[in-house]
Amino acid sequence: MLVLYIAQKMDVIDQETHPIRLNANMPGYTIWLVKEVILSNISVVKHIWLGNSSISSTLTTIDTRQCSDINKVIYANSITLTPGTVAIDLIDDKLTVHALHKDGIDALKAGEMDRRVRELED
Repeated sequence: MLVLYIAQKMDVIDQETHPIRLNANMPGYTIWLVKEVILSNISVVKHIWLGNSSISSTLTTIDTRQCSDINKVIYANSITLTPGTVAIDLIDDKLTVHALHKDGIDALKAGEMDRRVRELED
C-alpha cells in the first residue's frame, strides 16, 4: 500500500492504471448490487412472460455525479450488469442508457445507484 502511495505521489502511476483501492463501502455496495441484479432478473422474466405489450424500451441520457473516471466506469458497468438496462455511451458526465422498461430509467434517475457508486470514492 505504501508503495502505491509513493508511486502515485511521484506520478509514476497515471489515472488509467491506478488500481482500485477497496474501501469499507465496497462489500456493502457489492451486496446491494447483487440484490439489484436478482430483482432486475425477476422483473425481466415477468415482462417476457407478459409479452410485448408490457415492454416499453426506452433510450435516454442521464446525468452522473461521479468525480473520477474509474467511478464513471463502475457506474456504467453496474448499469449494464443489471438485467434490462445497458449503458451505451459515456461522454463527460452524460450516460446514454437503454432500458427494457421505463421503470429501469426511472430507478436510475432516482439516483440510488449513482449515490452508492459515489460513496466508493475516498
